[in-house]
Amino acid sequence: MAMTGTASASASKATRRRVLIALVGVVLLLAIAIDTKVVAIGGDEDLRQQAFNPDRFGAQEFPRIRDYVTGKAPEAAALADELAADRAAAVAAYGTMAGAFPVMPVTFTGTVGEGKSGIFDVMVDGLPEDAGVRVQTGPAINGTELRDIVGDIEFGTFKNQIEYQNAGAGINRAMAGEILPDLDREALPGKTVTVTGVFTMINPKNWLVTPVAFEVQ
Repeated sequence: MAMTGTASASASKATRRRVLIALVGVVLLLAIAIDTKVVAIGGDEDLRQQAFNPDRFGAQEFPRIRDYVTGKAPEAAALADELAADRAAAVAAYGTMAGAFPVMPVTFTGTVGEGKSGIFDVMVDGLPEDAGVRVQTGPAINGTELRDIVGDIEFGTFKNQIEYQNAGAGINRAMAGEILPDLDREALPGKTVTVTGVFTMINPKNWLVTPVAFEVQ
């Protein structure tokens, strides 16, 4: 009889231990559930959405950059005259400083000449004979002029230099996707084009223009 009582007591203890373990497991599961936050994929709290996306940034920023440039750009011949007369005044009137050099807006109509790697000479009436204008048409668009022209897309608003550079590339891609997607580059020489865009004025007589508007007549 003593052995039977002992066995019964042991079984009872084992049962209580199993129940206790089960209860602890339930409590842990409830704690995990309370502490877990469900985040929808693609929602505002999805961390992947918080990472910098240069193409999304470019698509967001390009429309206002285009409007800013088209609203401020002088005719090429008039700009050349103003630069020759008083470079500092012309830069102050139209340009945005980006490091050591100003970024300038300009608009012109001219005849397309020879091109290489998507960069074409354009002959523009009214410019000095020693002045040259080129326009880049892609597919690859280089430079940060579109990023820099508005003056308020600054390095300090980005995490690091890589993001800052990628912002410029994203704007360039947004521009190319909007105004240059169907451009027949092989057929451009000899055509008349109207271009509005920006260039970094390193050499005041050699402008490499990144467009915000490009029309083939």
